[in-house]
Amino acid sequence: MSHWSGEGLLRGAESENRAAVEPIAALVAVLAVGAALGLYVVALDDAAPERERPTAEATLDRVEPTVTTGGVVNPERLRGVDEFRYAATVEIEADGETWTVRSGDEAPSVETARDSDAIAVSERPVTVGVGPGRNVRGTLRAVVYR
Repeated sequence: MSHWSGEGLLRGAESENRAAVEPIAALVAVLAVGAALGLYVVALDDAAPERERPTAEATLDRVEPTVTTGGVVNPERLRGVDEFRYAATVEIEADGETWTVRSGDEAPSVETARDSDAIAVSERPVTVGVGPGRNVRGTLRAVVYR
């Protein structure tokens, strides 16, 4: 009769000597896996792109390259801004002057934005060309309904 190493396992003779885990160690392992999955979900959520972008910031991102040449904002180029997706007002303020373009009569103004939570305002500092060879610091501002 031949004898091989797995024969005892078939009969259950060595079943008491097989690997066993203490209950505390198993609980610690389950908690570690759960914590790792929780951290993974949090990291994955933080890495996801922002689904809802503030409309005023998106408007500024679209308008700024249109009105900027060589890093200097040209207020006259506001006329070349295409139609806005939403009712919006874009304003350039520099050296005591203000240049404004509005998408229509229903577009919000900077004055109404200060009194309303329903209006998003985004602004950023820019260099504005106010004359030939004359550049000053100014503000590019977008005002949009939320």
